[in-house]
Amino acid sequence: MNQIIIEPGRQEKNYWADIWRFRELFYILSWRDIKVRYKQTVLGLAWSIIRPLLTMLVFTIVFGTIAKLPSEGAAPYAIMVYAAMLPWQFFSNALSEASNSLIGNANLISKVYFPRLIIPTASVITSFIDFLISFVILIGLMIYYQFAPSINLLFLPVFIVIAFLASIGPGLWLTALNVKYRDFRYIVPFIVQFGMYISPVGFSSSIVPEKWQFIYSLNPMVGVIDGFRWCILGGNANINWNGFILSMMIVSLFLWLGIYQFRKMEKTFADLI
Repeated sequence: MNQIIIEPGRQEKNYWADIWRFRELFYILSWRDIKVRYKQTVLGLAWSIIRPLLTMLVFTIVFGTIAKLPSEGAAPYAIMVYAAMLPWQFFSNALSEASNSLIGNANLISKVYFPRLIIPTASVITSFIDFLISFVILIGLMIYYQFAPSINLLFLPVFIVIAFLASIGPGLWLTALNVKYRDFRYIVPFIVQFGMYISPVGFSSSIVPEKWQFIYSLNPMVGVIDGFRWCILGGNANINWNGFILSMMIVSLFLWLGIYQFRKMEKTFADLI
C-alpha cells in the first residue's frame, strides 16, 4: 500500500529535483507550443525566414547602402547584418513567448502542481526552432556571396547557450510581473523594438566611440551579437573582449534576478491567474 507523506516545505527543498522529475512535461509543452505555432497558418515555417530576411534587406539598404556604414572587415554587409539577426530574433521571440506563457497555461497552473519554471523555459524552445530555420538562409547567403566561414564556427553552440540565458533571465522576470500586472504585455513589444536599435544589429560595434564602449556594453545583447559575428565572420569580425565580459556579467545578473523574482512570486501564480 502506497503512503503519501505530507512534509512542510518539501516543494522548496526539492524544487530543482522536481524540474528533472517533470522533464517529460517539459517535452510535452515544448512540442505542443511548436505545433500550435505553425498549425493553421498561411505562411507556416516560411514566416521564420521571411521576417529576418526582410529586416536584413532593410538594414542593408539603409545602413550599408544609404548611410554607407562599414562592415566587419571584408565580410558582405548583408551577412554581417544577418549574423546579428539570428541571435536577436531568438532573443526577441523568446522574450515574447516566455512573458505570455503563464497566462496561456492558466488552466494547467490552477489544477496541478509542478515547477512553474518549466512553462516559460519550454516556450523558448519554439524560438530555438525559428532560429534553426532562419540559419538555413545564412547558409544560402554565404553560398551566394561565396563567403566561407572560419574555424570559429565551432564555438557557435556556446554562444547559442549564452543567447538562451540572455533571453530566459528577462523573460522569467517579465513573466512573473505579467501575471500580477497584465499591462506588462504592452511593454514587451516596446522593449524588443527599442532594444533592436541600441543593439549592433544593423551596424558594427566598431563604429561606437571608445568613450561610449562601457555604457554600450551594458546591453547584454551586445556581447551575444558580437560573439555570433565572431563565430560566423571569423577574422573579419573584431570582438571587444572586455566589453564581452561585461555583457556576460549583465547576462548573469539578469538571469539571477529573473529566477529570484519568478521564485518569489511563484506561490501566488495560481491565485492571481
